[in-house]
Amino acid sequence: MSNMIRGKVHKFGDNINTDLISPAQYIGLADEIMIAHAMEGADPDFPKKVRAGDIMVAGKNFGSGSSRETAPMIIKGSGIAVVIAEFFARIFYRNAINIGLSVLTTNSVSEINDGDELEVDPIAGTIRNITTGKSYQCTKYPENIMKLVNDGGLINHLRKQLKSK
Repeated sequence: MSNMIRGKVHKFGDNINTDLISPAQYIGLADEIMIAHAMEGADPDFPKKVRAGDIMVAGKNFGSGSSRETAPMIIKGSGIAVVIAEFFARIFYRNAINIGLSVLTTNSVSEINDGDELEVDPIAGTIRNITTGKSYQCTKYPENIMKLVNDGGLINHLRKQLKSK
């Protein structure tokens, strides 16, 4: 399985909180309804624009606010393959890894534009901007975290581990 991610950028600014990502009025409804309203508070047209394998890029403090696990779940459900930000709220970061959504940090967010095409290698910790030809460093995933993400999150990873014994 290749760990390389390639997709189009959907860029957001700083302080994208869980209310903007996963509006409270849709929590508890069917997954399809929550996903249809993903990022509604930051970009009401986001669900119409995103395609499977696309990449979300944001500034500082992504995922702040409540600890709702629906925030990373609907980002992943909308088709986003990886979220790249300057830094994440800790609970959002942990929830994302636990549900199998790749989240990486970089200090080069300001050099990435909405609509750019990126190629991301979470094992090497590299981002290649295909649109501009520039390359950036990002955090690296250790092998055990990459396996967990590739297995679809913590629960699926543990099920796989138990089946193999």
